[in-house]
Amino acid sequence: MWLLVLLLAGVGTIMVYSASSVIALRRFNDSYFFLKKQAVVVAVGIVLLGLFSRIPYRFYERLAKLGLILAIASMALVWMPYFGIELNGARRWFRLGSMQVQPSEYAKIAWIIYLGVYCARKRERIREFSKGILPPLILLGVMALLLLIQPDFGTTVILAAVTMLVLLAAGARWSHFLLLTLLVGALFYLVVYRSPYRWARIIAFWDPWVSPLSSGYQLIQSWIAVGSGGLAGKGLGGGHQKLFYLPEPFTDFILAVIGEELGWLGIVAVACLFAGLILVAIRVARGAPDALGSYLAFGVAALFFIESFMNMGVVLGLLPTKGLALPLVSYGGSSFTASCMALGILINVARGTEQVAEIDV
Repeated sequence: MWLLVLLLAGVGTIMVYSASSVIALRRFNDSYFFLKKQAVVVAVGIVLLGLFSRIPYRFYERLAKLGLILAIASMALVWMPYFGIELNGARRWFRLGSMQVQPSEYAKIAWIIYLGVYCARKRERIREFSKGILPPLILLGVMALLLLIQPDFGTTVILAAVTMLVLLAAGARWSHFLLLTLLVGALFYLVVYRSPYRWARIIAFWDPWVSPLSSGYQLIQSWIAVGSGGLAGKGLGGGHQKLFYLPEPFTDFILAVIGEELGWLGIVAVACLFAGLILVAIRVARGAPDALGSYLAFGVAALFFIESFMNMGVVLGLLPTKGLALPLVSYGGSSFTASCMALGILINVARGTEQVAEIDV
């Protein structure tokens, strides 16, 4: 597992430099500006991964509710004057010293912990609606409301998808989710329809050439990057779309730069690394020594699956454009460190699995 994490982080660091060097030189007169910041983030993330891998996962049973309360409170902090930060029309960050923190990234981890603890405790009632799946769905609704007003539609979808997968894995009824999916789908339609910029993104998803210089621009540039890379790419550093054509080349659309410079082989290699990581997480979940470990590990697997799938889908035009990072690869401190915390929890569950295997032998 460590090897997969280090490979993804290594690929990400290299591609962050390749995608950001020209932009960094123009903005800050230092082509290594973003690389140096990302290197610090990677170092901090690896330390956090090591620390969280040492914390016995059963310890989170006592902290699940408190962690969720703090996560919800931190998402509300982005609206505090002189504290919250607005970028590109969204208030998703708050200032902590010289750093910008995106609390929703850490809220994902708090939610996975809470959901794992809840499912482990309510296993016998999870098939019921009112006393089974309804309580976590109410809390999810509170978090979704805080996210939608930021606005952060992408994280809302991620949390909803992870919740559904974990609850179904715990034994929830499909019929309950079919009804809820219809209701939530209708609500999301109203949210999207009443939001001009979201509706424009949906139109651009169906046909980006309708608005090639506005809502469809980013997807078109992404297609040009991936398409021009061909099978083997133009070579590391040889991409052109990152030169002020493709927006967010080292954050949300770093996979497009990988496609242009390393080709489809590079994209497939990154996808295989994520697939390997997710399969390892599922294996840990299946062999966990207890229900809590199983649900925590499966929650981490679901999170990485949804995040990586959605980012790749957006870059390749399979999903509407959303501002979502590619875990462990995209530039960004909150996303990387939160991912490392989640993987640290997974590694600790895996250690418990290994100990049980040794006892069985």
